[in-house]
Amino acid sequence: MSSTAAETVWARRVTDGVEPKNVIIALLPLLGTLRYGPTGLGWGLFAVLFAAVLPTWFIKRGMRQGRWEDRHVGQRKRRLVVIPFIMLSVLTSLGVMVWAGAPADMTAMVVAMFAALVPIMVITVWWKVSVHTAVASGAIACLAVALGPWWLLAYPLVVAIAWSRVVLRDHTPAQTVVGALVGAVSAGLAFWFSR
Repeated sequence: MSSTAAETVWARRVTDGVEPKNVIIALLPLLGTLRYGPTGLGWGLFAVLFAAVLPTWFIKRGMRQGRWEDRHVGQRKRRLVVIPFIMLSVLTSLGVMVWAGAPADMTAMVVAMFAALVPIMVITVWWKVSVHTAVASGAIACLAVALGPWWLLAYPLVVAIAWSRVVLRDHTPAQTVVGALVGAVSAGLAFWFSR
């Protein structure tokens, strides 16, 4: 296998393995459990339903209908359909969590996810910003706020994700950097102020 072919294989593994839904599925139960034990785990799993499971169902349904070609929704204009659905789903979970009195950090995490989606949606109108790097970077920023600055040592993972997106020609380097900045700033600040 040539180095280029090997690079592509590894880039695909990173892109698919640390895609936004997988980051969310890991993040919410982890934070919930570490902060609030079994109650937090339950709320984390509830939020995962709206932030990862329902959006994944919507994307797969769209693929079956031929509306987009892959689970990463590579075409920018198609993302303008997917992102509002995800925003509505996340907002729905937020409403239920606030109404039911979910723990502060769990509600703040859902606020952070919604807050990150707003600039992503705005930028996507004219440019294909990387959702992969935005979600991973935002997740690390929120974990650092909630659990301590040692979580910032996970940022090389964002660099690996950015590398994979560029190698696969799904994004330019600039799109991955902007995604990482948007995710860290919007999610991190929203989480900080919502706790």
